[in-house]
Amino acid sequence: MGLSMNVVIAIFVSLFAATTLPTSNAWGTEGHYMVCKIAQSYLTSTASSAVLNLLPAGANGDLASECSWADTVRGAYPWSSALHYIDTPDNLCTYDYTNNLTQALMFLSHFMGDVHQPLHVGFTTDAGGNSITVYWYNVKTNLHSVWDTKIIQTSMSNYFGNSMDTMANSITANITSTQISQWNSCGSSTSACADTVATESIQNACNYAYKDAPNNAYLSDTYYLSRSPVVNTRIAQGAVRLANFLNQIFV
Repeated sequence: MGLSMNVVIAIFVSLFAATTLPTSNAWGTEGHYMVCKIAQSYLTSTASSAVLNLLPAGANGDLASECSWADTVRGAYPWSSALHYIDTPDNLCTYDYTNNLTQALMFLSHFMGDVHQPLHVGFTTDAGGNSITVYWYNVKTNLHSVWDTKIIQTSMSNYFGNSMDTMANSITANITSTQISQWNSCGSSTSACADTVATESIQNACNYAYKDAPNNAYLSDTYYLSRSPVVNTRIAQGAVRLANFLNQIFV
């Protein structure tokens, strides 16, 4: 193997500690699923084999099926909640090594999606949009939820027959080799990549998420049609970068 996965995940989590919020669960099930589904298609044969060996039997070789695992275990493993916004706890190293690598894979896959959701680096005063009430096509929700799930679910309903796989395939088909090169330009420097992703998310939060979305705003087609391409791009970027990380880990 190349980079240690445990080292990568610890560095990646700690680098984003200052920008993530404990009240914010970036991307819903759909967004995380698509990030991992797309990423798996970009793995090298070596990385793909390693990932398949680490996935639990119930995943049936599908990384996407485990991409929301990090959210589902918060109740069973209270210590894991902290991993979403502070350093890895010291006692993580006491787990069985093989099991620890499996969990590290699923945490890293989840966190890579998390940090690409713009409001995961949103403003502290509104908890990343959680305290901003909005009406999504007249249904009361909050701005963070719009970016977590509503935009994606609207796209799935309108264009993809409510299929996560179909939407993921569409996003994949529109990723160019030039984009892959640009998105992975930070190379093997974890800190540089973290800075790049955080900067992108902050800019997207300011330029798209918060813009024209004050408290009690009614958001519909105008907001959706101008923001859904941003969401699709962030999913694509998260997927490509996740694949790049895994390809560097498993060489």
